[in-house]
Amino acid sequence: MLAVCAGYFMVILDVTVINVAVPVIGRELRASLTGIQWITDGYTLVFAGFLLTAGALGDRLGNRRVFCSGVAVFTVSSAACALAPTALFLVAARLVEGLGAALIVPGSLALLQQAYPAPAARSRAFGLWGSMAGIAASAGPLLGGLLVSTVGWRWVFLINLPVGAACLVLTLRHVARSPRHTERSLDWPAQCAVVAAVALLTAALNEAGRRGWSDPAVLAGAGLAALAVAAFALRERLARTPALPLSLLRSRAMSGGAAIGMLFNLGFYGMVFTASLEFQHQRGFSALRTGVALFPAVAMTTFASVLSGRLSRRTGHRPLVISGMLLAALGLAAWAAAGPDPAYALLVAPMMAAGFGTSFALTGSTATMMASAPPQYSGTASALFNTTRQLGSAIGVALGGSLLATAGSYSVGLRTSMAIGALAYLTAAGLAWLCIPAEPTKAA
Repeated sequence: MLAVCAGYFMVILDVTVINVAVPVIGRELRASLTGIQWITDGYTLVFAGFLLTAGALGDRLGNRRVFCSGVAVFTVSSAACALAPTALFLVAARLVEGLGAALIVPGSLALLQQAYPAPAARSRAFGLWGSMAGIAASAGPLLGGLLVSTVGWRWVFLINLPVGAACLVLTLRHVARSPRHTERSLDWPAQCAVVAAVALLTAALNEAGRRGWSDPAVLAGAGLAALAVAAFALRERLARTPALPLSLLRSRAMSGGAAIGMLFNLGFYGMVFTASLEFQHQRGFSALRTGVALFPAVAMTTFASVLSGRLSRRTGHRPLVISGMLLAALGLAAWAAAGPDPAYALLVAPMMAAGFGTSFALTGSTATMMASAPPQYSGTASALFNTTRQLGSAIGVALGGSLLATAGSYSVGLRTSMAIGALAYLTAAGLAWLCIPAEPTKAA
């Protein structure tokens, strides 16, 4: 279990550690604000776009094999990121790194599902899986700030090399081989439609900051993304072996859990990205001081994941997800209402509330999604959940960057971004009330 969680830890660490490093990377590689966004979002959009493909590959070829392949790709591409001579090279290497992450994450949940079939043990395993995300989120900004301030930003990527090597060795030694379902073919038209939808939507949001929301290219990108989603739905309805059977989405727990994952990632990662830029660009914080400033938000995630995993056996998942989303919404709303230039001390409690609430809801929403899927679709269910989560991250970062670029001032853009994040959390709380069963679901 630790080997599988270590792979997931590495992926999430790479998401959070980069936030405090991108302003320094942008200055050294002479990247624009849009280029800085692509260093972050290039990784995320490939990660989100290929998760369904990775989940289908895991179900077909074996989750352990796909997981190990992802660890190898991620580790090698991290070395390429560390050696990047230009911003364009770094963005390209981040795209490959996102592919490796996409291969890792669905397998991590599916392997835990395979190793712990009993619901109580599975909840504890998912709680540990979520706490790995919390530890990575907590360590990321501090570690990133420390590395950037001492040995340089390239070490943000070099730290993945020993972690990846250890994860690969431990997985091959201690994780059992996964069953294969070779009768399922890969639905390549559907996979291409998903990649196109994610890439077009993220590009449209990124370019809105430079071109404006009403620019024809931005509107065309959003329209083409919607068309790609429609093409995916049509293909899945007609395909004999669909990548994502639409019958799975008819489950309220499955579709609702996916939407909740997207909304809380939008709120949390949008907050971390915009706050990082605010602290460094407007308040003059160093990268290390920015990591320390963000620590209250991300430190709460570790504690919340462990607590949620234990409480879920007594209360069920729904009350935990609802309370977590309401607390996170209150935190971001408080930041939005704090005024144009609030003292840092006034932001500590809102950041803690957002971090705690997001992670508190993660275990319940994860367990609900995985319990709603048939065993032969465990990789696909994991991929769907993490696709929507990473899409939420991409939207949160892109939307936050666009608001900072187009608003009358950084303060207005930041507070607008926080208000949108609070609304996303409130919507997630409502969906949890409607879609998550009061008692843990049984496997379909």
